[in-house]
Order: sequence, then structure tokens, then C-alpha cells
Amino acid sequence: MKIHEKYITRCIQLAKNGLGTTYPNPLVGSVIVHKNEIIGEGWHYKAGQPHAEVNAISSVSNTKVLKEATIYVSLEPCSHFGKTPPCANLIIDTGIKKVVLGSLDPNPQVAGRGIKRLMEAGCQVIVGVLENECNQLNKRFFTFYQKKRPYIFLKWAQTADGFIAPKSETRNETKPVWITNEFSRQLVHKMRAEEQAILVGTNTVLQDNPSLTVREWTGENPTRIVIDKELKIAQDFSVFDTSSKTIVFTEKEGKTSENITFEKIDFSEEIPKQICEALFRSNIQSIIIEGGAKTLQTFIDANLWDEAFVFYGNNTFIEGVKAPVFKGEMISEKNIKDDTFRNFKNPNS
Repeated sequence: MKIHEKYITRCIQLAKNGLGTTYPNPLVGSVIVHKNEIIGEGWHYKAGQPHAEVNAISSVSNTKVLKEATIYVSLEPCSHFGKTPPCANLIIDTGIKKVVLGSLDPNPQVAGRGIKRLMEAGCQVIVGVLENECNQLNKRFFTFYQKKRPYIFLKWAQTADGFIAPKSETRNETKPVWITNEFSRQLVHKMRAEEQAILVGTNTVLQDNPSLTVREWTGENPTRIVIDKELKIAQDFSVFDTSSKTIVFTEKEGKTSENITFEKIDFSEEIPKQICEALFRSNIQSIIIEGGAKTLQTFIDANLWDEAFVFYGNNTFIEGVKAPVFKGEMISEKNIKDDTFRNFKNPNS
């Protein structure tokens, strides 16, 4: 591995520590190297808090050597004033003269301006080291700015014979029917903590009364998105509690409150497209489509998905609600005790 790649790899490792907490900001890691030794490193923890470059520079004990050091950053340093000052200015002010970057920032407020400012100040700037890996790190952020929509994950569990739910008349209202084991369910809660929003349809809420929160993992609850065309869901359902914000897509007039927002869309038009447009306006960069089968299939048929998380249990239902039909390229597979978990990507997204 080349020397620059070694340190950008470390930047990527650091950046991943912020997954689920930096929205709407990207994941960024930074390393400062002097005489082939790391003397400082940091990552962006949370929106509104110091960026990766600030944390890396702050961690350097002997700041006198910064003029001879190289700073590595997984994403182009910002050049604008937001909740924090521009990182490009800080790099210049500390006297660092060599900057190595992974990928360019797609945010129009940055988009090359950070590099330009560094070069105008006399810094040597190297761009594009492990660019694909750095782009993949921020796939949510890049999709949001380049495609004007959230990065979309599909998620469901299915039985060995291809069902995601039993026949409605065989359901026990007081006891949920689990397809997967407790370890797979814990992984689902980890996924929820990493993404900004989670979406379900009306029937899923009416039949299962899910809270759609993070309970078996540590992290923030995602924003809950509910499709409820005719506002059939009563206010005492769990999706309307105060544990997280909820957005309801409907054709009716709803009374917006501090916790609940109603968005009117035209159900005779492309529903997934309208939802994505509204979520883009709400600055939501990632979403898990969690059910039910009809809702998942609607997004699949619209080709509005990027990855699919599919859990395969070893039990059977014989009959019930069939799993969605899709064509994806499997990128990983692992066993979770007696379950199988597969991650697919959409080759056409």
C-alpha cells in the first residue's frame, strides 16, 4: 500500500466512528503526519461540533512541527462559515503546507472552493487518494447532493419458503411472529441508529403497531416516515409517541404538531418519487424502507433503492404475505446464528 493510501485508509476508519451522529454533515476523518509518524488524528463527531480537521489539529501536542507536517483528510475541507468556521482557513493558519485529500465535497457550498483556498495560500494539495473508497464512505451524502434524494435501504426478513408475514387471520395480536432470531433483530436496531429515517406503510402500522425506534442498540431514533393515504392510523399508535419525530404522507389534511408533520402528496402519481422529493427538502440523507411488502415493492418497481438488507430465517409459513421481488447484486453474506443475512446493491441505481 502506498504511503498516502495508508493514511487515507486511517482517515476512513476514523470517520466511520461518526456514522449515525453527524447528519446532515458527512463522515470525515483526518490524520496529521510528521516524519512518517502520526502525531494527531480526529473525526467529526456530530453536527455543530468541531470538524475532523479541527479535532486532529487539536490533538497535536507539539504544534511547532505543523509547518513541516502533512494533513490527510477523507473529504475536502470546508471553506464556508456554518455552525463552525472554515477548516480550510484553520489549516492555512496553522502553517500546514501539504494537504492530501480523498474525495471532493459535492455540497455546492464547498465543491472545490476548499481546495482553491488552500492552493491560493500556497499549500500543496493532492486530491483523489482512495477516491472510490472515500466516496463509498459518504454514499449517503453524495447521493443526497448528486441525485437530490436520500440514500435508500430496503429491509425485510423472510422465511425459508419466501414469506415476510403469515396470513392475517393466523396472527396473534398479543404476540408478534418472529422470522429471525434476537441477534438479527439487534442488528436491525443498529441499522436504525445509523440511518436518518425509517419508512413503513399503513398496513404495517395497523397490524404491528411498531415504534420504529432504537431499543436494542445505542443511538438516536430515526425520523419515522409513515404512508397513510386516508389517515386511518389513530393518534394513540406508537408511531405518534414523543420518542421521535414522525412525518405522515397523506392525501388528507392533517393537524401538524410539534412532533408530527403531515405532507400532502398525489397518490395518483409516482408515490416514491414524491416522497423522495419531500425528504430531500427536509434534508434527510438516508432512509430504511422497512415494510410492508406493498410499500417495499413500490420502491423496487420505481427503481428507487440503493441497497437491500434481507434476513432469511429457517422457519416456514406455508402461506401468507410473499416477500418482495427484486434483482440485486449480492455484496456480502453472513450467518447470524441460524439466520442468514445478505446485503444487495442495486446495479441500476
